[in-house]
Amino acid sequence: MTDTIQLIVGLGNPGREYEHTRHNAGAMLVEELARTCNATWLEDRKFSGHTTQITLGHQSVRLLLPSTYMNHSGQAVSALANFYKIAPAHILVVHDELDLQPGIARLKQGGGHGGHNGLRDIISSLGNQNSFVRLRIGIGHPGDAKIVADYVLKKAPATEHSLIEDSIAKALAVLPDVVSGQLANAMKQLHTPT
Repeated sequence: MTDTIQLIVGLGNPGREYEHTRHNAGAMLVEELARTCNATWLEDRKFSGHTTQITLGHQSVRLLLPSTYMNHSGQAVSALANFYKIAPAHILVVHDELDLQPGIARLKQGGGHGGHNGLRDIISSLGNQNSFVRLRIGIGHPGDAKIVADYVLKKAPATEHSLIEDSIAKALAVLPDVVSGQLANAMKQLHTPT
């Protein structure tokens, strides 16, 4: 048993031009989670984002979509976490992952930022605490570090986007276990090839 999750954050960039881009894979998952739970988003300026609350696996969980740009994600996460006194270990951050191929999603507790600016800012804003759980949605790597910034801000081609959606569906299926603190069980389900 690990800690139960009280806050799920979906990382992405705000605005129509970034909808469904690779960098918004985390936000896409959290938006889909809210939709399946018939949750209504509210814009909350004190948390620099949109928030809602759902029940998942008999547990109440807050959802957050920061309305800041990706590299300022920590502003929203720390504001909400501090207000509701949610410790980092009770936070799940959902984000895109260059080091995983489209169609793959992986869970991980703690760790570094791996060059991801959203994670870097969250770790810094939480006072260099990185014990939060990450749900990494694979988007693949373009093969050249110089074109990564452009690559993540573009929409994936249809076949690739479909694989990303598949991995989001697989990840959503294990979220009740993650939220209830059954992280090892969720990892086993998500990480075992079918």
